[in-house]
Amino acid sequence: MIRLSIPARQALARLTLPLLIAGAFALLLLGKADALLAERVRASLGDTLAPLYDLIANPVTRVRGAIVEAGHLVSLVSENAMLREENERLRQWQAVALALEAENATLRANLHWIPDPAAAYVTARVVADAGGVYARSVLLAAGPRHGITKGQVALDDRGLVGRITETGSRSARVMLITDINSRVPVTLEQSRARAILAGTNGALPRLLFWPEDTPPAEGERVVTSAEANAFPAGLPVGTVHYIGNAPMVVPAARLSRLDVVRVFDYRLAGVLPPEAGEHRAAKAPPAPYEP
Repeated sequence: MIRLSIPARQALARLTLPLLIAGAFALLLLGKADALLAERVRASLGDTLAPLYDLIANPVTRVRGAIVEAGHLVSLVSENAMLREENERLRQWQAVALALEAENATLRANLHWIPDPAAAYVTARVVADAGGVYARSVLLAAGPRHGITKGQVALDDRGLVGRITETGSRSARVMLITDINSRVPVTLEQSRARAILAGTNGALPRLLFWPEDTPPAEGERVVTSAEANAFPAGLPVGTVHYIGNAPMVVPAARLSRLDVVRVFDYRLAGVLPPEAGEHRAAKAPPAPYEP
C-alpha cells in the first residue's frame, strides 16, 4: 500500500476541486461537440442505473406503504371511537324525537289540528348566475307552461335560496338572499326574537332590527317568519356567525354551488310584483264624483 506524505495529500486535496471542474467542462464540451455520443452515453447510463433505482425503490415503497397502512389503522381506531360516540348520541336523540313525535300527535288530536295543504312546487335547473337587474341572482331553465310567478319562494335541498323576480315563457330569475336588495323577515329559533335578514352582495347576509334585550347568539339557527305574509314560517335560512360585532348568517343553502332548485307556491300575497299593483289600480272602481 502506497503511503503518501502529508504535503502530497494536501496537494491532492487542493487539486480535487479543480480536477472535477475541469472534468465537468470537458464533459460539457464533449456533449456540445457530439450530441449523438452524449445521448448514447446518457441512455447507457440510464439503462445501467434503472435496475439499481428499481432495486432501491422497492424496499422504500414497501416501507412507505407500511407507514401509510399503520397511519390508516391508527385513524380507523380513532374514527371507530368517534362513530361509536356519534351513534350513542343519535340513539339518545332518536328517543327524544320519538317522545316528541308521540306528544305532538297527542296534542294535535286534542286540538283537532288541521294541517296546512302541501305547497305545489316546480323543479328547475340553474343555468346561469350572471346578468339581470340584481347582482346576486341566478337564472332557471323551466319548461313551457311552468306556472312560476313572481314572488314565489325558491329553495334547494338545504334551505332558502331566494324569491322569483322575473319570469319568461321558459325561464325565471331568482334574487338570492345575499343580494343587497333582499329583505327577509326571520325568527331566531332559540330566543324566538324577530329580525330582518338583509343581503350584502357578499357571501353572508346580515341581521338587522333584532330586539335589544335578545341579541342573536353565535350558532343560533335562523328560520323564516310569517310577518307581512311574504314567507311561510319555519323555512331554514342559516346559522348566526359574528364577524367582529356584526351578526351575519351563514346560509343553509349552497348558494355558491346551486344546480337544481325547487320553486314553491305558498299562495302568499305579502309582496306583490309592481305590475300586479298597477293591474289592480287599473281595475279599481273610479272614486265617486263630488261636486
